[in-house]
Amino acid sequence: MTSNAPTGLGVDPGLLTALGAILRSAAPEEGCCLLLGSRRGLGLDQLWQLQRLWPCLNVWSPPGERQRRFAIDPREQLVAQRWARQRGLQVLGAAHSHPEAAAEPSPTDLALTCAPALMVILGRQGEALAWWLEEGNTLPRPLPWRMEH
Repeated sequence: MTSNAPTGLGVDPGLLTALGAILRSAAPEEGCCLLLGSRRGLGLDQLWQLQRLWPCLNVWSPPGERQRRFAIDPREQLVAQRWARQRGLQVLGAAHSHPEAAAEPSPTDLALTCAPALMVILGRQGEALAWWLEEGNTLPRPLPWRMEH
């Protein structure tokens, strides 16, 4: 585990509910959004606090594959980074849905993600799970949610 890896993801339950609604709204395609917040803690106890959601359009091409693939427009990512930085926040990672699969990274997710990275996936059963993808490691590590108000 690298020194900047989170040990957990803090989130308000209402924000987690909103995340599910955003990602489900794209069905039957995969929905996607950026996760904005802050990093807290030092050393081995780093809680990343999710504070805002940045809904994005799935721009995967060809469009007919969007039920199993997603892509976020790089220009959208830059706008979100600028907006977050102006408010003292960071883009912590990305979230997407698996309308027809479990809430775990698929081989495609792993192949197309530049690690290290935070990934949240909403599965077909409605469960949202957080994952940390370590650089050089093909096995994602689940991250626990810490519900905070």
